[in-house]
Amino acid sequence: MKKQIAILGSTGSIGTQALEVIEEHSDLYEVYCLTANNRVKELAEQARKFRPAAVVIANESHYDELKSLLSDVPEVKVYAGTRAIDEIVEADPIDMVLTAMVGFAGLSPTIHAIKAKKKICLANKETLVVAGELITQLAMENHTPILPVDSEHSAIFQSIVGEGDNPIDKILLTASGGPFRLMTKDQIAHVTKADALRHPTWDMGAKITIDSATMMNKGFEVIEAKWLFGVDASQIQVLVHPQSIVHSAVQFCDGAVKAQLGVPDMRLPIQYAFSFPDRLTLTGKRLDLFKHPLEFFEPDLEKFRCLALAFESIRRGGNMPCIVNAANEIANRAFLEDRCSFPQIAETIERTMQRATYNANPDLDVYFETDREARAIASELLNV
Repeated sequence: MKKQIAILGSTGSIGTQALEVIEEHSDLYEVYCLTANNRVKELAEQARKFRPAAVVIANESHYDELKSLLSDVPEVKVYAGTRAIDEIVEADPIDMVLTAMVGFAGLSPTIHAIKAKKKICLANKETLVVAGELITQLAMENHTPILPVDSEHSAIFQSIVGEGDNPIDKILLTASGGPFRLMTKDQIAHVTKADALRHPTWDMGAKITIDSATMMNKGFEVIEAKWLFGVDASQIQVLVHPQSIVHSAVQFCDGAVKAQLGVPDMRLPIQYAFSFPDRLTLTGKRLDLFKHPLEFFEPDLEKFRCLALAFESIRRGGNMPCIVNAANEIANRAFLEDRCSFPQIAETIERTMQRATYNANPDLDVYFETDREARAIASELLNV
């Protein structure tokens, strides 16, 4: 029997590469459901090619257009709205759910999928950033596996497979450093959107590419690693590694370090999450260590203020990471729409952290209220 997969965010970078993996292993996997936020034409094209049981467009205003585009493909059911996404992930035939939606929007469907006991292939880091304690508790209660899809967290996971209960001394979380690694703080103050979108290594969506340029993406990955692997943030060290060959590593109590290396290719961690514990053949380039130097540097927390703010949110705990995530989403979007400067991203996040209501012991309702409040504060600060 082929494994049935729901892909949340199928038109984004992760979603499209996941479809490539499914196509390469069509004897093992089948698409059950595809979802997108606004990209109607792309979603319709994917539905025509892969013939899932259902498609969902989150933005309900696009429902009629999607329905029309797929009017001659009656076997594909068409739905719209965020509630429809929450409901579709609970469908009985689904074996695993790839959560590749961007931002806070991934939280609710992930919770529904966990409660429905679906295997979670997690590419939406904000889910654990916002509500890590809640999500990990739900996963344990429902005996639901969460397998990381981020290249760094997949590398950590691959490094600890077979280690049993051997204690982790330190997680070495690598970062490319983004496009501004070699710039001074003064130079970074004047960068443009076009500058920030030129990532030196990875081909990602706009939001994540900007997060990489500010290094907030790495801060979020520290929070994600804390919850995925049950370590304290003080046990996670960020290493700037421009070549993006060592995807991350783990140091154990005896000093031994295990790492996962490979050429930058997101299909590998996607496929590994699908196939674990098996490894499947994957076409593509292979690593040639004779051609790749391996360099590592300490991140500059003064220059990359967002990374420092992420660590501060971990230290404070409670709903503070949720506040940071919400403010970052607003500031990130404002920068992409040329409504704020690059330095204003960190400034907006920091000021939102100071003003938003702090709760040391949040529940799900608090997370949703925190997200609303922090977005409103950040929007006010940016006059948007």
